[in-house]
Amino acid sequence: QVQLVESEGGLVQAGGSLRLSCTASGSIVRIASMGWYRQAPGNQREKVAVINNSGITDYADSVKGRFTISRDNAKNTVYLQMNSLKPEDTAVYYCYALLAIRMYDVVTPYWGQGTQVTVSS
Repeated sequence: QVQLVESEGGLVQAGGSLRLSCTASGSIVRIASMGWYRQAPGNQREKVAVINNSGITDYADSVKGRFTISRDNAKNTVYLQMNSLKPEDTAVYYCYALLAIRMYDVVTPYWGQGTQVTVSS
């Protein structure tokens, strides 16, 4: 069984910073990519940032230059450093991992339980 455990989010003022982390554990053979998605009330879940096992990153336009994703492959952990936060960044943030649990399996997506990030103006 695979678990993705996220750190707690929090409440931060606009312009502030917050760092999220997420660790994948369980019977994992390989992880192709990890990342973060978010969902604000009334909105669809959207990609925030993703990083593959080669370190190649992909960011949503709305967070480029403010958020930085990084990954520790040895620890199966992904981080999201969020700077210059804006009220519109308020959402539930979900950790994501594309991984395989058996050799020769295709990778499939797994999700964390979500953590609330609230940015006050």
